[in-house]
Order: sequence, then C-alpha cells, then structure tokens
Amino acid sequence: MALEAIQTVTQAEARAKADREAAAAQAKQRLADAQRDAKQTVERARQQAREEARQMMAQAEEKAAQATREALAQAAEDCEALKQNARGRLEEAAQLIVGRVVER
Repeated sequence: MALEAIQTVTQAEARAKADREAAAAQAKQRLADAQRDAKQTVERARQQAREEARQMMAQAEEKAAQATREALAQAAEDCEALKQNARGRLEEAAQLIVGRVVER
C-alpha cells in the first residue's frame, strides 16, 4: 500500500510538473503572440498616421495653390484697373505737360 501511495504521489508530482511546464510554455507563447499583435497594431497606426499626414499635406498644398491662384487673379484685375485708369488720364497728362512747356 505504501508503495502504491508513493507511486501515486510521484505520478501526481510528475503531472503537476508537466502541467506547470505546459502552463509556462503557454504563457510564454501568449506573451509572444500579444507582443506580435501589439507591434502589428502600432505599425498599422503609424501607417494610418502617415497616410493621414500625406492627405493633410495634399489638402494644404491644394488650398495654398488655390489661394495663390486667387491672389494672382486679383492682382491681374488690379493691374488692369490701374492700366485703364492710367490710359484714361493719359490725354489729361499730355495736355498738362504741353501746357507747362508752352508757358515757359
């Protein structure tokens, strides 16, 4: 009987040791899986952030280009108005110059 009890205890200890080793291996594998998943999640987040930054830069560049086009169009209109104003006063300026030359 005592021998059976010793064998039973020895077998139980061996099973317990095997269970502990299996649990440790399983925990180690779960940790490795979690770390791999975390790295993948971080990489996806970085990729998404890069894509969002690229889109934001493209939008900012388009807005800047549009503002530049609008400023150039306004400047062209202003220049044309100044030219028209100058042309309208050209005759008056010529008469003023002739008048001053003749008076001398």
